[in-house]
Amino acid sequence: MLTRMSDESAISQSVHLLRHGQVENPRNIIYGRQPGWRLSERGHEMAKAVAQWSRELSLGAIHASPLQRAHQTAEPIASLHGLEIRTDENLIEAENLFEGKPFDVSEAIKHPATWRHLWNPWRPSWGEPYKEQVSRMSKAVDDARLAADGRDALVVSHQLPIWIMRLSIEGKSFPHDPRKRQCTLASVTSIHFDQNGKVLGLTYSEPVAHLLPDSE
Repeated sequence: MLTRMSDESAISQSVHLLRHGQVENPRNIIYGRQPGWRLSERGHEMAKAVAQWSRELSLGAIHASPLQRAHQTAEPIASLHGLEIRTDENLIEAENLFEGKPFDVSEAIKHPATWRHLWNPWRPSWGEPYKEQVSRMSKAVDDARLAADGRDALVVSHQLPIWIMRLSIEGKSFPHDPRKRQCTLASVTSIHFDQNGKVLGLTYSEPVAHLLPDSE
């Protein structure tokens, strides 16, 4: 779906925000920014499938979050297009005070010890402020766009930063139900620019929908 745009012919350049593939996480831990979390076997299949999807793109730059799962997702794409992966700290996962723990919001609110972290969903009080995520993601997108030198760019990041960036572009409020984010594993949120670098709108696609766990 293309949003906030009336003339597709005006697109001069796009930056494709790719969420990483499935992670090996049988205990359903919030891994956040912790190192060492790698793609599962299915996650590697997703990365290869996205690389095939990207054949139609003319890429001039590939940037990725410093986390292992992001680089593993980017590697097949970079290999196909003959590009090096540039690590960008601004693409990292959002900070979360509950990382390293199995976590369910419906369970957390039952425990008084967690209440001091859950009092303000507008900030949010349990992690990196939404406005800070937008600021760093905007810089990452702009840096990738400029590095691509007129061609498209692809950046590999994480669900929440990508979703918050999308909400910002669409002019929507940041507090939301995480279950309703339109940003599945290995999905692509593409931001489109005109020749002056002005945002025209965005599109969303799921090139590996057939590999998502829910599709079985």
